[in-house]
Amino acid sequence: MDVLSDVIAVMRTGEPRSALVEWSAPWGQRFRTVPGAAGFQIVLRGPCWFIPEDGDPFPLAAGDVVFLPQESRHGLADAPSTPLAEHVCDPQDDVRFERRHAAAPVGRAGAGSPATVTLCGAYELDAARVHPLLDDLPSVLHLPARLGRHPQLRTAVDLLGAELEDPRPGTGALVPALLDTLLLYILRAWFADQPVGGGATGWAAALADPAISAALDAIHDDPARPWTVADLGAHAGLSRAAFSRRFTALVGRPPLAYLTWWRLTTAMRLLRDSDAPLNVVAEQVGYGSEYAFANAFKREFGLPPGRYRRNSRSSGRPEPADPDLAPRSVRNPSTARAI
Repeated sequence: MDVLSDVIAVMRTGEPRSALVEWSAPWGQRFRTVPGAAGFQIVLRGPCWFIPEDGDPFPLAAGDVVFLPQESRHGLADAPSTPLAEHVCDPQDDVRFERRHAAAPVGRAGAGSPATVTLCGAYELDAARVHPLLDDLPSVLHLPARLGRHPQLRTAVDLLGAELEDPRPGTGALVPALLDTLLLYILRAWFADQPVGGGATGWAAALADPAISAALDAIHDDPARPWTVADLGAHAGLSRAAFSRRFTALVGRPPLAYLTWWRLTTAMRLLRDSDAPLNVVAEQVGYGSEYAFANAFKREFGLPPGRYRRNSRSSGRPEPADPDLAPRSVRNPSTARAI
């Protein structure tokens, strides 16, 4: 698979959550920080204001999308001056949501009251294997609705909103698939809008660079292949030295370091989600022996692969045996859950 596909298929865990909410002025709602989750707010009808924890509030209009890669604390309100209710708006636990995806009116409805409808939700991520692509994003991504811009994203929003507004047989299967589609289009839209060139670095520049993007896709498509820097450079159409310099500058780590990180991240998923023997997992992620794989896995995650598998089956969320050996990619070791 390519990088964006893997961010969705491999990094996400659990079921994404979402709810359609109708607000009647005056209203204000605070959304808590959720470690290990990425959240979104989409305005389907009417205006409102987004109130970040740090920074100035900014207005949102129908069609606007806000994505929070680290699910930071924030608020929504009809006006910046409206107090924010601390009650958590949770589509699983909130009694206002009588059905799993039903609209929940909030505020004081009255004649002439302006109504706003939003789509809120979150993706649960495994904090031990968050892809650096997500870590490289700003804390708040605002994708304003613009005529003719990102039509696939707008279509995904429309489909999801319609399904939540009028749940019918099959909604339970459609909504998770549409939420994954939505996440992909959000990331595509954001990266497409980023300026590249002029010495730009980071994942936006890496994905826009044909040579580095080709190398990343090759790694993700076949992590078991015995890649060398020269092989990846040839795949990218660059000399070994030029490729290594450009890859490291854009991705933030050398090619073989990223390859190792991705192999072990893939191994974590295989250990958790399959019953394949350890020697088969080792072979699938490019290790010549079970012994070499076990040593590399323990160096990265602080416990051997067999124990990781047992822990993941018993608790659903394995933790490193020694906090000092927590994987370098861990942003927050707390148990992840979504709004």
